[in-house]
Amino acid sequence: MVTKTIFRKTTELYNDLELKINEVCDDDQDMVKISEKSLLLIDTSIRTLKELVSDHHFENLAEEVYFFKKLKPLFISKFIYYSSILNIESYKPNATAKILKKYYETEQEKLKSFYSTQSEFYSYYRRDATYLDHKIFVRNSYDLKMKLSFGFYNFDTNFTTSHDHMISRIIANQQLGQYLKRQIENISDRFKQNILSPLTWSSSKVGLIELVYALYHMRCFNGGNIELSEVIKFVEKSLNTDLGNFHKTIFEIRNRKQGPTKFLQLVSDNLNQHFINNEAE
Repeated sequence: MVTKTIFRKTTELYNDLELKINEVCDDDQDMVKISEKSLLLIDTSIRTLKELVSDHHFENLAEEVYFFKKLKPLFISKFIYYSSILNIESYKPNATAKILKKYYETEQEKLKSFYSTQSEFYSYYRRDATYLDHKIFVRNSYDLKMKLSFGFYNFDTNFTTSHDHMISRIIANQQLGQYLKRQIENISDRFKQNILSPLTWSSSKVGLIELVYALYHMRCFNGGNIELSEVIKFVEKSLNTDLGNFHKTIFEIRNRKQGPTKFLQLVSDNLNQHFINNEAE
C-alpha cells in the first residue's frame, strides 16, 4: 500500500472516530459512561491504524515524521484524554462545591507538573521546531541523550517512535486542562448564583448548538453585535449544560450526510403536527 493511501485511510478513520464519539457524547450526559464508551471506540480505531502502519515502509523520512508527529497522536491523545477523564470522574468525591473545586484544582496542578518536567520538549513542540524530527519521530531512531519514557523499551517499535507519545500527552493535557477549567467555572458559577435556572436542557447537545447557531446567524441576539462564544456561554449557564467544543460540533453539523438542519427540521415538523392535531380537535 502506498503512503498516500495510508494517509487517506488514516484521515477517514479519524473522522469516523470523531463522529462516533460525538454520537456517544450526544446520547449521554454522564462523563464516566461517555469515557468508557469512547475508549472502546478509540481502541478499535488504534488497532486498525496499527495494522495499516506497522509493516509499512515509508518512502522518505518526511512522510514517516508526518505520520508519527501529526497523525498518530490524534488517536493516542484521545485515548489519554478519555482515560484521564474516566479516572478523574470515577474518583470524584460526592461532596460540597468547595471540595469539588479543590479536587479539580488539584488535577490542574498535576498538569502543571507535567509541563514543568517536560519543559524542554514542550518548548520544542510549541515552537513547531523540526531540527530533531529525524531522530524522535522516526522508528528505531532516537537519541539516548534525550529524556525518554521509562517504558520506552516495552513499546512496539513498528508502531512507535521515541516521542510521538509525548505529542499525544501534550494534546491530551491541553484538552484536559480546558475540561478542568470548565468544571471549575461551572462550580463557581453555581456557587455564586443565588437563584439557579429552573430549566435544564434535556435534548441533544448537538441539537441545541444547531438551534443557537441558526438564531445567531439570523442576528437574533443583540442585533448581531455579539460573539457566538458569548451566546454559547450564556446558553450553557441558563440551561445548566456544557456544550463543549462547539466549533467542532458546528463543523460536524455542516458536513453530516443527513443534512445540516436535522434538529431544526424535527422542531418544525413537530410544531406543524401539533397545530394540525389541535385543528382536528
